Amino acid sequence: MNPPAEQPTLRKIIHVDMDAFYASVEQRDQPELRGKPVAVGGSSRRGVVMTASYEARPFGVRSAMPSVKAARLCPDLIFVPPRFAVYQEASRHVREIFFRFTDLVEPLSLDEAYLDVTENKMDIQSAIKVAKEIKRLIQAETGLTASAGVSINKFLAKIASGINKPDGLTFIPPERALEFLDQLPIGKFHGIGSKTADKMKAWGIHSGADLREKSEKELVRKFGKMGRHYFRIVNALDERPVKPNRIRKSVGAERTFSDDLSTPEPMMEKLRLIAEKVASRLRQNELAGRTLTLKIKHHDFTQNTRSRTVGTWLQEEEELYQLAIELLHHPALPEKPVRLLGISLSSLNNGSDAPYPGKQLTLF
Repeated sequence: MNPPAEQPTLRKIIHVDMDAFYASVEQRDQPELRGKPVAVGGSSRRGVVMTASYEARPFGVRSAMPSVKAARLCPDLIFVPPRFAVYQEASRHVREIFFRFTDLVEPLSLDEAYLDVTENKMDIQSAIKVAKEIKRLIQAETGLTASAGVSINKFLAKIASGINKPDGLTFIPPERALEFLDQLPIGKFHGIGSKTADKMKAWGIHSGADLREKSEKELVRKFGKMGRHYFRIVNALDERPVKPNRIRKSVGAERTFSDDLSTPEPMMEKLRLIAEKVASRLRQNELAGRTLTLKIKHHDFTQNTRSRTVGTWLQEEEELYQLAIELLHHPALPEKPVRLLGISLSSLNNGSDAPYPGKQLTLF
């Protein structure tokens, strides 16, 4: 067994993860859905489940699953169209609760965030008590539940928050960190995907204990620079700080079609709607970018992307649309039927060269 080369910095990190967020909001607002299997997303043959309620999950319904498969697994599944404005408002309320305790909040998405409460505004010494109070306030003020993980670093807190869902609270103390990691199946390590897990298992690594048997040099030799990351997390040496000013790298939107598109006119019509959605998100976040990427997925699920970087800031719908149309036609129109189109904008200003002098850019 390789002993840790250094002692980790003892911080108090909380990872808060809302429970089945979109579906829970719908059940909160529509009492007739409570206690029933609910999926937020499209119910058509091209639809995708965005979030499934806990009543739907025993049937095998999961996020990102095609709606057709979800309906087959759970015949009584109720599909509900998404209401993003409502979810964003609930997310803003939850984040406001976070900031009552600490300014060190790193949102990962609408429904989860890291908090560093080593020093907090309430001067509460126990991070467990902070997590309990945050969970209590979320339920009292929003009618929603959240699960929380508490530990000495982000990796452990993230793993802990998923252990006792829904409405769970799990604490991994520093003296139990290595014991906990040793017993964790390799497929449960956050950030180790199924392909990497299969590669590790073929190499004889089935648990954290197996992973800790490997030296840093061995892991780097086998997995490249990620090997160093694996060595550090399995030895509870995750030193990543909670970053309150997490930089957003891109803004985009995409749409899957009920019927494949084979001619340019309907493709252009759909791109107009997608450009409108992206422009709306850019304005809402007071962002602009210089690199536009067009995503094209064909009927056989093959896909390609086409990108162009320009010398001016892009934000308006017409600018996005015209550039997307150019990319659609060049170097040539898609030769195969298209089932999905997407537009994303990257190389964002994120506070520098802002298109709105005097306005502070916000992540959400």
